[in-house]
Amino acid sequence: MPTQILMPALSPTMTEGKLAKWLKREGDAVKSGDVIAEIETDKATMEMEAVDEGTIGKILILEGTEKVQVNEPIAILLADGESAKDVPTPAPKAAAPAAKAQEPAKAAPVPAAPAPQAAAPAAPKPAAAPAKSGEGRVHASPLAKRLAANAGVDLKGVQGRGPNGRIVKTDVERAVKEGPRPAAKSAAPQPAAGTLGAFKAVPHTSMRKIIAKRLQESKSTVPHFYLTVDYVIDDLLKLRKDVNEKGGYKISVNDFVIKACAIALRKMPHVNASWTDEATNVYDDVDISVAVATPDGLITPIIRKADQKSLSTISAEMKDLAQRAKDKKLKLEEFQGGGFSISNLGMFGVKDFSAIINPPQSCILAVGKGDQRPIVKNGALAIANVMSVTLSVDHRVVDGAVGAEFLQVLGGLLENPLTMLV
Repeated sequence: MPTQILMPALSPTMTEGKLAKWLKREGDAVKSGDVIAEIETDKATMEMEAVDEGTIGKILILEGTEKVQVNEPIAILLADGESAKDVPTPAPKAAAPAAKAQEPAKAAPVPAAPAPQAAAPAAPKPAAAPAKSGEGRVHASPLAKRLAANAGVDLKGVQGRGPNGRIVKTDVERAVKEGPRPAAKSAAPQPAAGTLGAFKAVPHTSMRKIIAKRLQESKSTVPHFYLTVDYVIDDLLKLRKDVNEKGGYKISVNDFVIKACAIALRKMPHVNASWTDEATNVYDDVDISVAVATPDGLITPIIRKADQKSLSTISAEMKDLAQRAKDKKLKLEEFQGGGFSISNLGMFGVKDFSAIINPPQSCILAVGKGDQRPIVKNGALAIANVMSVTLSVDHRVVDGAVGAEFLQVLGGLLENPLTMLV
């Protein structure tokens, strides 16, 4: 018999998703492993593979449909020997409840006694309808309506000065004192003070909704504190220039930061940890999440075992992950997890900032722009390239002294970058 293709759960937290695109159409043959659709989750657009072989007999959910629940049927798959005639059409199923709803309606008049009782409460409903429609035309508080009715004031001629142009008590009292004026009617269509001007409503994507929810939860439930330091990166910039020119690489400052953080986390494993109500989980591997900006919001692809990788490998992986993040082509395991995050806005000219922790991680490093600044060196004023970084810390996991020590270790690596290569 025909098989239902169900909306898959593409992440542990996914309860619903958007059916972004069908890659197969009705009548197309599919094999196990074929990509049949693209599903937009809270973090990325992911490919959905067919589990069984057959022919797409019926598409139940159109592409572009949002809030499709996990395990909801989205299509019908036909096996060999089955045809479109075997596909159960959704229309009869929808009609069945309607028919059942009509049957009780016909049966309702049968009892003679309840009929008059049912008619009694029904009478006020038509009378209430005009009142509701009137409320829709005049935006006024209940008290303002009552005062207007007692004073014989027509609210259509009263200009509201409450929130969003709502007519409130003082507006009615003012109208009573001033008396009816024809000018008030011409003033009514004008925008009230404090109302919004013209705007375009841009619907939230699933990804944007989840990002907003998680950031709000993080900021309100995780006890953040912040540590900011400045690093002199003259030697780092010189080493980067030499490596890129002589080695033919295109290693960025951010690649050095990832590598330095990975080594520092290996030296201070308690920072590479997360909080639970029962215990602090200290991770064995150093997996670093790196924030990447996309049109729908931030996503954090992960450099796995970053402490074990060379700068060139980190650089190549980061370029690939960043591009696929922007194209919404990341695999689930490429952005789920991680024990520490880095967010770099230096390329946008931002000097320093404080980032919001990405739970269940306990730390995120905000990296600012490296630029020339005056410093005191050996008792004399000098010019150096300085980069500010701010560590946001979950105080339940990492104490202030531990966070400060981590930044010292990190600074030793970034200010003496050759130590990262040995």
